[in-house]
Amino acid sequence: MNTELGLTGRVAGAAVRHPWRTLAVWAVLLATAFVFAGRLGDVVTDQGTLAVATESQQAQDLISERMGGQSPLQEFIIIESFMPVDDPAFRAETARLVGEIRQVGTVLSAVSYLDGVPGLVAEDGRTALIVATIAGDDADAVDNVAPIVDLVDRADASGSFIVSIIGEGSVGGEFGHLAEETLRGGETIGLAVAVVILVLVFGAAVAAGIPLLVAMMSILLALAMTAVVGQFLDLSLFVTNMIVMIGLAVGIDYTLFIVQRYREERAKGLGVAEAVVRASDTATRAVLFSAITVVIGLSGLMIMPDTVMRSLGMGAILAVVATALAAVTVLPAMLRLLGDRINRGKVPFASGSHYRPGGGRFWHRVTRLVTARPILSVVLAVGILLAAATPYLTIRTGQNFIDSLPPDSPSRYAFEMLNENFDTGAVTIPIVIDGDAADPDVAAAVRELGAALALDPAYGEVTTSVAPGGDLIVLDAVGKLDPSTGEAAAALAMLRTETIPAAFAGVDAGVFVAGQAAFTADYVEVLDGRSPIIFVLVLGASFLLLMMVFRSIVVPIKAILMNLLSVGAAYGLLVLVFQHGVGAGVLGFQQTDVIEAWVPLFLFTVLFGLSMDYHIFLLSRIKENYDETGDNRGSVAFGLGSTGAIITGAALIMVAVFGGFAIGDLVMFQQMGFGLAVAVILDATLVRSVLVPAAMALLGSLNWYLPTWLRWIPRINIEGGRHAGPAPRLEPALERAA
Repeated sequence: MNTELGLTGRVAGAAVRHPWRTLAVWAVLLATAFVFAGRLGDVVTDQGTLAVATESQQAQDLISERMGGQSPLQEFIIIESFMPVDDPAFRAETARLVGEIRQVGTVLSAVSYLDGVPGLVAEDGRTALIVATIAGDDADAVDNVAPIVDLVDRADASGSFIVSIIGEGSVGGEFGHLAEETLRGGETIGLAVAVVILVLVFGAAVAAGIPLLVAMMSILLALAMTAVVGQFLDLSLFVTNMIVMIGLAVGIDYTLFIVQRYREERAKGLGVAEAVVRASDTATRAVLFSAITVVIGLSGLMIMPDTVMRSLGMGAILAVVATALAAVTVLPAMLRLLGDRINRGKVPFASGSHYRPGGGRFWHRVTRLVTARPILSVVLAVGILLAAATPYLTIRTGQNFIDSLPPDSPSRYAFEMLNENFDTGAVTIPIVIDGDAADPDVAAAVRELGAALALDPAYGEVTTSVAPGGDLIVLDAVGKLDPSTGEAAAALAMLRTETIPAAFAGVDAGVFVAGQAAFTADYVEVLDGRSPIIFVLVLGASFLLLMMVFRSIVVPIKAILMNLLSVGAAYGLLVLVFQHGVGAGVLGFQQTDVIEAWVPLFLFTVLFGLSMDYHIFLLSRIKENYDETGDNRGSVAFGLGSTGAIITGAALIMVAVFGGFAIGDLVMFQQMGFGLAVAVILDATLVRSVLVPAAMALLGSLNWYLPTWLRWIPRINIEGGRHAGPAPRLEPALERAA
C-alpha cells in the first residue's frame, strides 16, 4: 500500500510541525504586500490600448504625427426652459454659466448664442447650447471636465432651468462612477451571501470564517504582486476588480474543499495533524492542479493585443496563484492550530458538521436515478444545453455606448437632446486623408466625400482641417447615431466600402476612418482573428494535462465537450436575455443591440478554468475510489455523494460573487456577471450532477482507457497515496500533540 506523501502533503507536514513559524512568515509577507498594494494606483491606467495597426489606429496616429496631436476635447452644455432664449432671465442664466465655465482652469474657450455664434439655439427657441473646449487629451478628459460637471449639476439643481452636459469627459466620469458603484456593491453582496452559504455548508461559524480569511489574504497578496508586475506591463485599473472577484470566488472555493476534507478525515478518527496532512495530500493536491487548469484558461487572455483583456487575465492569474500558495502553506498551519475548535460556533438547523461517508441520502438518490438510465440522462442534459446555446447563433458583438447607461442617466438624456435639437454632436467621426491637399484630384475627392456626408442622415456638421505640411486632410463629421447600434455599424460599413471608394476612385491618397464605431468594428475584427488561436491553445493544453492526471483519453475528451456545452449554453442565454430581451425586464437588466465584444472570450477563458475545478474535484474522488475498489458505478456514486453538497455550496458562492456584479447599472458588468453566474449554475447542476455521472456509468471501464502507445506520458497523481489503511506516519511528538 502506497502511503508516500506528495509535494502538498510534504509542505503541509512542514507547516504542521512549525505552525507558528508559518504564520509568522505569512504575517511578514502580508505586511510587505500591504505596502506594495498601496502603490498599485501609481501603475494602473483608465486608458485601454490596442497594440495592432488597425485602420482606426492608423487614422489616430496620422493625426498625432501631422496635426500636432488630437483635436481639442469638447463638452456640450444644454440649457432648457419654459421661457424663450431671448428672455432676460434665460440670457442672464446663460451668461452666468458661461462666465463660470470660462473661469475653470482647464477650459480653453466657451461660447454660446450670446456670442453671436450660429446654430446654438434649437428650433423650439427654448433650448440653447454652450460649447466648451477643454485642454488635455483623452487620458485627462475626466479630471479636466469634472469642475464643469459640478457647475452643471449646481445649475440644474436650482430648479429654474434644466441643465445637462455631454462629452467624452462627462460620459467617462459617469461610466467610472457607475462602474465603481457596481463593483463595490457586487463585492459586498457576494461576501454577504458567501458568509451565509459557508455557515450552512459547515454548520459552524469558525469553519465558515476560514475560507473568507484565506480569500482576503490571497487578494492582498495578489494586489501586491500586481503592483510589481505593473512596473513592467501596462495594466488597466480594472485589474483590481478582477483580482477581488476571482480572489473571492476561488479563495473561498479552494479553502472550502480543503477544510471539508480535513473535517471528513477527523470524523473518520484521524488525529488533527494526520487529518491536516491527508487533506493536503488529497484535496489540496487537487486544488493545486485545478489552479493550474484555471491559469491555463486565463492565459488565453494574455494573447490578446488589448491592454484591458491582458490586465483582466493577469489579475485573475495572480489571484489564483496567490490563493494556491495560501492553500498549500498557511492553511495547513491554521488548521493545525485550530484543531477541533474549527467546529466551534455551531449553527442551529445547519447539518454541515455531520460527515456521512460517501455523502448524504439526497446525492445517493440523484446518483441512482441518473446512473439507472444513463442514456436518457445524457440525452436530456445535452438536449437542454444545446437548446440553451441555440440563441448564440444570432449573436452580434460590439461595444455599448450611451444606450447602455440607465434610462435616468444624465449623459444619456443630454445625448438625446443634443442629437434632436442641434446639428453638432458629442460623437465625432474623423475621416483622415493621407494625401497632398494641393492636388486637384485630392481636393475634388474631398469635396465629393463632404457632399455625400451632408446628404447622409447618419452624419451632421462636417468640418475640414489641413495639416501644417499640407500632406493630411481631416474631415470631422458629427455622428448622429449612437456608435453601439446596428445602424451606426451599417453606416460605417457603407462609408468604408462604398462612399469613400466612390469618391476617391483613382485618386492617389489613403483614407482612414476613426471614431468610436470604427474602433469597435476594428476591435471585433481583432478579437475574431485571435479567438480561434486562444481556443485551440486552451483546449489543447487542458487535454494534455487531464490526460496525464487521469491516465485516460476519454476523461479529457468528455471534460472538454462538457465544458464547451456549459459555456455554449451560457453564451446562448446571454444573447437571449440581453440581445433579444427575453426576461431582461424581470431580471432588472437592460436590453441592448450588442453583446460586449470582450465578454464571450472572457467568459470562455474564465469559465473553462473554473468549470475544470468542479470536474477535477469530482473526478479525483471517483478515481481515488475506483483505484481502491475497481467498481466504476460504485465509485461514481461515492464521488458524487462525497462532493455533491460541497460542489453545490461552492457553486452557490461563485454565483453570489458573480451575480453581485450583475445587479449594477452598467450593461457590460450585467452581461459579465450574468454570463458567469448562469454558466456556474448549469455546470454544477446539469453537467456535474447529471451529465458526468451518467456518461461515466454508460462508458464503464472505457472511462480509463489510455492507448498503449501513450502510456509513456508522465503521470501526475492528484489523488494522493492510497489511503485505505492507516495514515502516513508523522513524528511521534506530533502524533501525541494530535
